[in-house]
Amino acid sequence: MRTQVVIIGSGPSGLLLGQLLATIGVETVILERSSREHVLGRVRAGVLEQGTVDLLGEAGAADRLHAEGLPHSGISLAFDGRLHRIDLTALTGGKHVTVYGQTEVTHDLMDKRETARLVTVYEAANVAPHDFDGAAPFVTYDKDGVGHRIDCDFIAGCDGYHGVSRRSVPEGALKTFE
Repeated sequence: MRTQVVIIGSGPSGLLLGQLLATIGVETVILERSSREHVLGRVRAGVLEQGTVDLLGEAGAADRLHAEGLPHSGISLAFDGRLHRIDLTALTGGKHVTVYGQTEVTHDLMDKRETARLVTVYEAANVAPHDFDGAAPFVTYDKDGVGHRIDCDFIAGCDGYHGVSRRSVPEGALKTFE
């Protein structure tokens, strides 16, 4: 199999990257070690910053977010026995955060990908990037006991801090900021 970009990880980052690339005609294959149901069952953050909402809109994946998300213009901090209101909208020139769960974002992006018939391989075992920074990168993985190889132009590691992608970055090329 051949594609332009192999994306490792089907969380919000990998799915959003895949959707953004699809909108400009770049072919992708997403590899995910877990099942679709497991990915959708991960409950994470529930507040999206304005930049994320805008990016989901650019990706064409914000219809339900705009219909069901709850815009939130500020927060209250409690200290010294008093509530102190922080008006985010006033302080950011009209921007706000939106309460909309990461699980919902993931669901929306999965739906967009499936509707467009884009390839996502769930339960991909032993995913391994090869020639990560070379002229002919490729990724190998096992699915249902059968080995597979995808040749590509680029590998995008979106599988998190503990994922295989980070461990595959060539020594000296990785910078960690804490």
